[in-house]
Amino acid sequence: MPLVELHNVSKTYNHAAAPVHALAEASLEIVEREFVALMGPSGSGKSTILSILGAMNPPTSGRVVVDGLDIYGLSIERLADFRREYLGFVFQQLFLVPYLTTAENVMLPLAAARMPNRRQLEMASDALGRVGLADKMTRLPRDLSGGEQQRVAIARAIVNAPPLLLADEPTGCLDSRTGREVVDLFQRLRDDGLTVFLVTHDSAVAARADRIVHVEDGRVVDGVHDAISLTA
Repeated sequence: MPLVELHNVSKTYNHAAAPVHALAEASLEIVEREFVALMGPSGSGKSTILSILGAMNPPTSGRVVVDGLDIYGLSIERLADFRREYLGFVFQQLFLVPYLTTAENVMLPLAAARMPNRRQLEMASDALGRVGLADKMTRLPRDLSGGEQQRVAIARAIVNAPPLLLADEPTGCLDSRTGREVVDLFQRLRDDGLTVFLVTHDSAVAARADRIVHVEDGRVVDGVHDAISLTA
């Protein structure tokens, strides 16, 4: 059974000049422990797909199912719980708080959790250990390299042990060597049981995924499942 399913998802943005049809009858499946890369030119619909999967952008029509949950059928309160329990986000812009230590940055998603601070610190330590930064818990972001900062952002994304990691151009600001190291980490996380969905313009990064979903000429073809039709 797929972990993620998009069923005939359409999205229209209502702008003053004219409506923009970003997705039309989009269908996609991602199975558990799969590393999928989404590629395509700017404006092709990649960001729309990612934001819809991230429970941040309701589709105009269609269904989005994650682990059997029809996520846009959930209440606002339950949808917030879903994001916290199921999703980790990694962005090109890292959004690290400069005056917080590495551990404190990683603990931020745990702020609303009802657990002792000591337990939160243990979870942050475990997450930093998974990305190879267990010895840098007290460092500030300015004391880390660009690759280390990206790994802190990844640790923050996985501290809640979510089943699905969504990454938006996570290597876009890194040099090629550091970018390869970050993709190595995504592969290890996949091997540990995480499902990874990554948006990238870099064909070398995409080639490291288990499957590539292409956005071209208004359509998305994933090479295994049915095509996703796009009109933007």
